[in-house]
Amino acid sequence: MNSTETFRPEIMAPAGDRASFLAAVAAGADAVYLGLKHFSARMQAKNFGLGELATLVDFAHERGVRVYVAMNVLLKPGDAQAASGLIERLALMVKPDALIVQDLGLISLARQAGFEGEIHISTLANATHPAALNVAKALGATRVVLPRELDLDEIKLMAESCPEGVELELFVHGALCHCVSGRCWWSSFFGGKSGLRGRCVQPCRRLYRQGGAKGKPERLFSCQDLSLDVVTKPLLNVPKVSSWKIEGRKKGPHYVYYVVSAYRMLRDNPNDATARKSAYSLLEQALGRPGTHGRFLPQRPFPPVRPSQETASGFLVGQVKKDSGNKSYIQTRMDLLPGDLLRLGCEDDAWHQTMPLRRRIPKGGRLDVPRHPSGHLPPAKAPVFLIDRREPELMRILADLEKELSARKTPSEKEASTVTPTVFEPPTRHLRLDMGVYRAMPKGAAKSAGKGRGGDTGVWLERSSLLDVPRPVTPRVWWWLPPVIWPGEEERYRNLLAEARERGAKMFVLNSPWQVGLFENKEGVRLVGGPFCNLASADTAAQYAELGMEAAFVSPELSGEELLSLPRKSPIPLGIVLGGFWPLGITRILAEEVRVEEPILSPRGEVAWVRKFGSNHWIFPGWELDLAAHRRELEQAGYETFATLREYWPKFLDQNTRTSVFNWDQGLL
Repeated sequence: MNSTETFRPEIMAPAGDRASFLAAVAAGADAVYLGLKHFSARMQAKNFGLGELATLVDFAHERGVRVYVAMNVLLKPGDAQAASGLIERLALMVKPDALIVQDLGLISLARQAGFEGEIHISTLANATHPAALNVAKALGATRVVLPRELDLDEIKLMAESCPEGVELELFVHGALCHCVSGRCWWSSFFGGKSGLRGRCVQPCRRLYRQGGAKGKPERLFSCQDLSLDVVTKPLLNVPKVSSWKIEGRKKGPHYVYYVVSAYRMLRDNPNDATARKSAYSLLEQALGRPGTHGRFLPQRPFPPVRPSQETASGFLVGQVKKDSGNKSYIQTRMDLLPGDLLRLGCEDDAWHQTMPLRRRIPKGGRLDVPRHPSGHLPPAKAPVFLIDRREPELMRILADLEKELSARKTPSEKEASTVTPTVFEPPTRHLRLDMGVYRAMPKGAAKSAGKGRGGDTGVWLERSSLLDVPRPVTPRVWWWLPPVIWPGEEERYRNLLAEARERGAKMFVLNSPWQVGLFENKEGVRLVGGPFCNLASADTAAQYAELGMEAAFVSPELSGEELLSLPRKSPIPLGIVLGGFWPLGITRILAEEVRVEEPILSPRGEVAWVRKFGSNHWIFPGWELDLAAHRRELEQAGYETFATLREYWPKFLDQNTRTSVFNWDQGLL
C-alpha cells in the first residue's frame, strides 16, 4: 500500500435473524457473520436454515456484501457425520465466503465435504501469540480472529508477525466475556451448558459476595461492553487488521443498524470531529451496555469490570412503581413504540422478564407491568430497560428490503449428505503415564521422576521451576506450557524453551495447539496436547497428529459416555485429567476489588477463589475434580495417560469436603 492509498478495513456485522441481517446490509456493512441452527457458538440466537440463508447470501452478494458462517463450536464425539453433512449442503446451496471455526477438526471435515471458501479461525480457538499465525496458515486458514483482551501494541505485534496470505480480524464493539475466549468452563462446570458449545448461561454476570455470606453482593465478574469507538483511528495504520468486527448475534436490528453506521463513520472520516461526535451519539443510542475501551490503550487501560455498577444492557426507561391496589407499573421517561422490547430487571432476578409492546406509550405515560409467569412480583424501584427499538424509519427500510426478498424463491434443502468422514486406525504407539502436575517440583519427587506408573512428573514451565529441578532430572519431567501466552510473552517462552532444552528437557505438554509454532526445531522433542486444548473428537486428534503431537489429553468437560467413546476412534493415544483443581476460567481482566486467595460466594453459596499465575488470574471452584472412581472404566476404554493437577490448597478452604465429576453423569449441551 503506497502513501496515497487509504486502508479501509471491512465493517463486519452480526446477524442472529433475518431482520438483523437486512439491517446490516441497509447500514452498509461490508460483511455479515451468522450461525446455522446447529454448530453455532450463539445457540440462543434464532439463527438460519439453509434455504433461507441461500436466498439471503445471494441478496448480499449482489450488493457486494460478504457472508461468513460461524461453525465455531467444540466438536464432540459423534459430531463428525452431522457436521460434515451440514457443511456439504452449505457448500452446495449457500456458498458463503468463509467458515469460522473454533475446533481444528472442522478444518479437515470442511475440506472433505467440498467446502472451497475461506477458513477463519475463531477467537474461541485462542490464537493469542504470533507463532499461532504461521500454524494457522499451515492448516489452511486465511484469517485469525484476535482475542478481545489485546492492547494496541500487542495487536501491532501480531500484525508484524502475520505471514503473507493471512489477515487479522479484531472485535471493535460488543459484549466482553470475563474469561479469555476458549478458556472458560464456568457455565459447563455448573450444569453442562458449555460456552464452547454456544450455550453459556453467563454465570459471570451474576451477583457474588466476598468475605462470606455477609459480604455485599456485587457484579464482581460482569464486564461492560467493549466500545473502541473514537480510539479506532490507530487501527487504520495496521493494514493486516483487515476486519473490524461487531459482536451481537443475539441483538436486534436497531443495535445492528446503529453500530454499523457508527463504525462506518469512524472508519471513513477518521479526522472529522463532527463525524466522530455523530458516531459516538449513535453508539449511545444502540441499547448496549455501558462502554469501555478495555485494555486497548496500553497507557490508559479502562477497567471493563466495575463491581459496584450495573452492567445490564439497554436504556433505562423507568422504575417499577406500585399503585394503591399494589399493581406494578412504570411511568416512561421516553416515548415507547409498538414492537419495542423491554426487559424488566436483570437476568438473575427471579422476576426478570422481557415484554414486547403492542401499543405506543408516550413519555410520562403509564405502562402496567405483568406478573412474572412464576408468580413473582417485581419489587418497587426495579429497573426497566429498553433493549430493542422498532423505529418507523428503520422499519420502512427493512420492509422495502423484505419486499425485494419476498419476490425470490427460497430453494429447497438438498438431500442427506453423501460425505463419509474419515475413520481413523487406532494408534500403534502407546504413552502410559500417571503424572502429578505441579507448579514447582515437590520435595522428594526428583528421585522418582520418570520411573514408571505413579512416578511421572509434570511441572508448569517457568524459569523458577526449571532452575529448581536438578539437571539430571530435567529430561525425565514433562514440562507443561500455560493455557494462554500473550504476544509480549512469546519471546520469553521461546527463550525459556531454549534454556529448558539446553538443560536436557525433551518432553512438553502444549496447552494450546498453536504452541507447536514455538518449536522450530522438533528434533529429539516429544510433544503432547494438553487438556486445555479442549480436544473432544477423533478428527481434532488427527489434526494434532499432523501438527507433530504423539498423544493428547481430552477435555474433561465431556460426559462419561462421550469420554469413554473416544480412545478407540482416535489415531493417537489419549489421556485425561483424573483429578485436581480444574479452573472455572482464566482471565486477564480481574477487577481491582476482587481479592485473591479469599472465598467468593456464588448466588447459591458455592465457593470460588482466585489465584494469579504470571499475567493471568485463574478462577477455581472450591472443590476438586475427581474421576478416580471411574479410572478402571477409562483404562478399559483405552486411556493410557492420566494426570492430576496439584495446586496447593488455599488456607481458608477445608480439604476434601466436596469433589466433582464435572459432566460425567450428564450430557454436555
